[in-house]
Amino acid sequence: MKLSPRDAVRYFAKPEAQRTGILIYGADAMRVALRRQEMLAALLGPTADAEMRLTRLPAGDLRKDPAALLDAVKAQGFFPGPRAAFVEDANDTAADAILAALSDWQAGDAQIIVTAGALKATSKIRKAFESHPDAYAVGIYDDPPSREEIEATLARAGLRDVPGPVMADLTALARDLDPGDFRQTIEKLALYKLGDATPLNAADIAACAPASTEADLDDILNIVAEGRSAEIGPVMRRLKAQGTQPVGLCIGATRHFRALYTAASDPGGAAQGIARMRPPIFGPRRDRMLRQAQGWGAERLQQALTILTDTDLTLRSAGQRAPDMALVERALIRLAMLATAR
Repeated sequence: MKLSPRDAVRYFAKPEAQRTGILIYGADAMRVALRRQEMLAALLGPTADAEMRLTRLPAGDLRKDPAALLDAVKAQGFFPGPRAAFVEDANDTAADAILAALSDWQAGDAQIIVTAGALKATSKIRKAFESHPDAYAVGIYDDPPSREEIEATLARAGLRDVPGPVMADLTALARDLDPGDFRQTIEKLALYKLGDATPLNAADIAACAPASTEADLDDILNIVAEGRSAEIGPVMRRLKAQGTQPVGLCIGATRHFRALYTAASDPGGAAQGIARMRPPIFGPRRDRMLRQAQGWGAERLQQALTILTDTDLTLRSAGQRAPDMALVERALIRLAMLATAR
C-alpha cells in the first residue's frame, strides 16, 4: 500500500507493530535515513540494538546470501518486544531476496524495513510493497517540510508553545537547511533553552542557527552601513592580517548592500522585504539590517551599489592602479560617508 506524505509523517511517529514491513525510498539519502531512524526508534524503542531485536543487512550482501533476510525475519530473539530486519540501500538486484521474505512473512516475524534511493514505478521492490495488503511504500521527496513535520520535530526536542512569528522563522529556516542540519539546529535550540522557561524567540534562533559564510565580514559591513567611517581603518588592517582578499571583501559588501536595496525597494516596505530574504535573517541581525535599509533608502543604496560595481570592475582589470586593498578601503569610506549624507 502507498502512504501519502501527510499520512507518512504520522506513521513514522507511531508505526504499527503488526505490519509486514515498509519501504522508504527517495533520491535524498539524508531525508530517507532520517525517516528510517525516526520510524525504527518509534517501532523498536531505544534498546533494540542492545537486545538484538534489530538486524541490519546491507542490500549488497543479499546477492551473495539471498536467504539471509528470510533467516533474520524468522529468527527468534532472547528478549521480548517487536523485532525488525533492516535492508539498507536496496535496488532490484536484491529484489528476489526481499520478495521472498515478503511472501513468506507470518504474524510474529520481524518487520521488514527497506530503504532505497530513487525507484522507478516499474521497480520490482516498489511494486511489491505498493501491492502488498499488509506493507507500506513511502516516497520521500525534496519538498519543504510541512508545519506538522516542523511541530513534530520541535515536540521531540521538548520545544512547545512556539509563538506564531517564531514558528514562521523556523519554517523559513527549515526550507533553507538540509533536513539533518535543521534537526541539529533544533537539538541545539533545545539545549540552549534548557532550564529557560521564557518563550522561544528570534534571538534564540539566531544564536543557534548555522553561521553565515559571511559572518567574518559582518563587523566591517555594519560599520560601513552605519556610517562609522573612523572605525574602518583599524578593522581593515585586522582583516588584511587575517588574509581576507580584496575581491572577496568587495563581493561581501555588494551582497550586503544588494540585500539592503532589495528590502528598501520592496513594495510592502523594508520590514516585509527583510522577511522575504533567503536564507532567512533572524534576531538582532534582522533588526539591524532593517534599520540600515530604512536609514539608507532605495535611492542611496542604488548609488552604493554603483560604487561597489565600479570598484569590482577596477579590481578585475589588468591596468596599473593602487593596491587592491587600498581601493576597497577607499570605496568603503565613500560608502560610510554616503550613509551620513543628507
